[in-house]
Amino acid sequence: MTRQTPQSSRVRSVKPRSAGGALGGILGAVAMSAIAGVLVTAAVTPVVALSGTAANSAIEIFDSLPNHLDPGQLAEPSTLWATGSDTTTYKLAEFYDQDRKTVAWDDISQFVKDAAVAEEDPRFYTHGGVDMLATARAVLQNAAGKDLSGASTITMQYVRNVLIQEAYAIPDEEEREAAYKDAMRQDMDRKLKEMKLAISIEKKYPKDEILLGYLNIALFGRTIYGIESAAQYYYSSSAKDLSLAQAASLVAIVNNPSLYQLDVEENIPANKERRDKILGSMLNHGKITQAQYDEAVATPVEPQIKPRVAGCVEAEKNFGLGHFCDYVQRYIKQDPNFGETAAEREFNFSRGGYQIYTTIDLDMQAAGNEATRNNVPAAMDGIDVGSASSSVEVGTGRVLTMVQNKPFSNVPEVLESDPGYSAINYNTDYDLGGSGGFQVGSTFKAVTLAEWIRTGHSVRDIVDVNSRTVQESSIKASCMPDGVYGFGSFPFTNDNEGTRGNQTVLTAMAKSINGGLVSMQQKMDLCETFDTAKKLGIHRAANQTNEELPTYGTQELSMVPSNVYGGIDEIAPITMAAAYAAFAGDGTVCTPVPIDSITGPDGKEVPFTKSKCTEALAPEVAAGVAYALQYAVTNGLADHAASAYGTPHLAKTGTTDDVVDNWTVGASTRVATATWVGNAGPVQLWDGSWGRVSTQGFGGLMYADQSIWPAIMNTADAKYGGDAFPEPSAASVQQTMVAVPDVKGKAFDEAVSMLTQLGFNVSDGGEIDSSVAKGLVAASDPAAGSSIGQGSGVTVYRSNGEASPIPDGLVGATGNAAKSTLNGAGFSNVDFTCEAGGKADGKKHRVVASNPESGAEARVTGTVTLTLDCGKNRD
Repeated sequence: MTRQTPQSSRVRSVKPRSAGGALGGILGAVAMSAIAGVLVTAAVTPVVALSGTAANSAIEIFDSLPNHLDPGQLAEPSTLWATGSDTTTYKLAEFYDQDRKTVAWDDISQFVKDAAVAEEDPRFYTHGGVDMLATARAVLQNAAGKDLSGASTITMQYVRNVLIQEAYAIPDEEEREAAYKDAMRQDMDRKLKEMKLAISIEKKYPKDEILLGYLNIALFGRTIYGIESAAQYYYSSSAKDLSLAQAASLVAIVNNPSLYQLDVEENIPANKERRDKILGSMLNHGKITQAQYDEAVATPVEPQIKPRVAGCVEAEKNFGLGHFCDYVQRYIKQDPNFGETAAEREFNFSRGGYQIYTTIDLDMQAAGNEATRNNVPAAMDGIDVGSASSSVEVGTGRVLTMVQNKPFSNVPEVLESDPGYSAINYNTDYDLGGSGGFQVGSTFKAVTLAEWIRTGHSVRDIVDVNSRTVQESSIKASCMPDGVYGFGSFPFTNDNEGTRGNQTVLTAMAKSINGGLVSMQQKMDLCETFDTAKKLGIHRAANQTNEELPTYGTQELSMVPSNVYGGIDEIAPITMAAAYAAFAGDGTVCTPVPIDSITGPDGKEVPFTKSKCTEALAPEVAAGVAYALQYAVTNGLADHAASAYGTPHLAKTGTTDDVVDNWTVGASTRVATATWVGNAGPVQLWDGSWGRVSTQGFGGLMYADQSIWPAIMNTADAKYGGDAFPEPSAASVQQTMVAVPDVKGKAFDEAVSMLTQLGFNVSDGGEIDSSVAKGLVAASDPAAGSSIGQGSGVTVYRSNGEASPIPDGLVGATGNAAKSTLNGAGFSNVDFTCEAGGKADGKKHRVVASNPESGAEARVTGTVTLTLDCGKNRD
């Protein structure tokens, strides 16, 4: 039977059947066999003969009919709910094939029950499912060429409606149509089947439950099923509060909905005529008084139509949640818990009567909606402007916000006439909303940083951040041929050319300097960097459409060097929010989920696909990333992501080429949010071509993310707070110190290789005077043995072969003796100078200093100056 309140809580409309009534029911069941014989003899036998069915008697035919009917669960709308801060639940939207709300016995006006019985089946409470008098009369009518409709009791009508609903409940369209056609057959076989099933129903259920089932299942026109939905739609009332005139007017519709439904003005006179007939039957059977009858008949039929709006337009209208509503709907329709095929899941969703309690935070959503409206219009001339923000709960994946600049509509006429509306959800993957995603720019740098720390490096290590041309062979890629990315070269530049040279990784991240990330990747494996991205759940929002790429037809990322710093793949905001939640949540990444719970019409929990959480990064790696991204907030380009409440935040900005896309992605330890603002799609340019345009020429559009993201996160901070991020490991934040090796006398390439393998950035200092053979390394700066940070720059100098060391023993010797020593070493140009004035005498004055000093190397053709102690007397 249909869902209703427990027996103990219902008040019956009549007493249980008396012995006489029960006897009548028994006699009805017994007599039905005899009537069946008459019916078969009068009308069925020709059909049986034509069909070739063999039967010894009419009774045998009747006995062979099915005698069991399971009313099952009626189709009901599925409803989406959101829970407010005060635990109040708010209806977001409803979805249905049949507008029905099943209600209990006490929730239906007694006028409705009495009207149905008085008009449709006056002997309902005395017969056993089949009214013998009405059936006999119908047989005679059939013999006269009329149909058997007059024989249908309420129980038999209920049976037919159940059979119709069983047909509607078949997902396969062809099977459904065949079952419906069978249920609607106008022949004796179908009537006999209804009779036998009616008898079985009467044996199993009390009369009130049968009447209740009939009132909940009946069609009241269009897609309106059941008395409660009919009352709401036609009279803006509950079934419990219907007046006598309204009750009779609605019961009138059941007889012929297309003729009597009240939302067609031409039907009003016909409805009133049948309504008054029903009122007369109620009066005749003592269900109402003459005064009630007179008042009701004098009442005009004045419907108050109140449509039950289905779909996500209501969620958009009331809460700005149209796109989130659509996301939840699509999420369920991809869930195998609701059916094996997409068609089956769609079918079950619109009929299942599910109560779906979503994860959305109405306060955060409202803050995001307002900030988006204030900063990004729904439409602008010259750009297909778009903005999207998604928030997820750290550690659970619960979707807390889903904000978009273009309000939701899936009405074709609206979409064609107003570019300010969209059915495409910019926050999600293509199969969950229709968007192809957007290039994420420098927000991908956080992934490269995660791999940097995972492979044992520190954020205080020093890297070359300069714009430059890089050999592809310097990019290790173990999963590619020859173990390197390629054998060509690629140039790249920095947007920030004000920070140059050798800088810490911390600075490279805070200032978002591309060169630093390239230098980092040169010390890692490109394949492993993208493996880390995959573990973080990062993927393209839609399949790659470029047939020339190896990732064609997949959602895999493009494994190219430019991606490690430039984020060239189109990715959904909700994907980036989930990935950054892992940085803030000990490395645990959780798939986004928009649903907290689902209950069925019976109040029981309905299984659905929940979030799957996995360890994408070791906790100490995540802590290191969080440390660097928090530094980007306190000392870098993401300073707008600082919390108004002092809650620690990590964040990274991202801008794509020509400022087509702008991002802020970040998190507290409780909530992660990704905000994108940019081109939702290409526009036609002045030359007739199509392309995406820079956001720089559209007011403050390129900075809009810097207002939207804080508005959402400040609301989150006020509600949920946030803790300090875990302390990073010493290895990830302490600079690695390395001793400079002695490369003097080595070939230049050998020296560069030695230094590079130790992590130094090597630069060529050119030639200097040296006694080392020409072309070999003469010296380095810092010098051999110096302890400097890994990644620091070391300059290597090559020898010109034109120098000799200044000999030892010059200081303390007389000037002439020292000069003789220098001449012997090949230095022919020697000058004397006095220490404190006077005239130099090489014979008696002694050397106190030489320039260059002993041990230094100098050209032999150069001048060596000896300083003598001319002012002192000597023995």
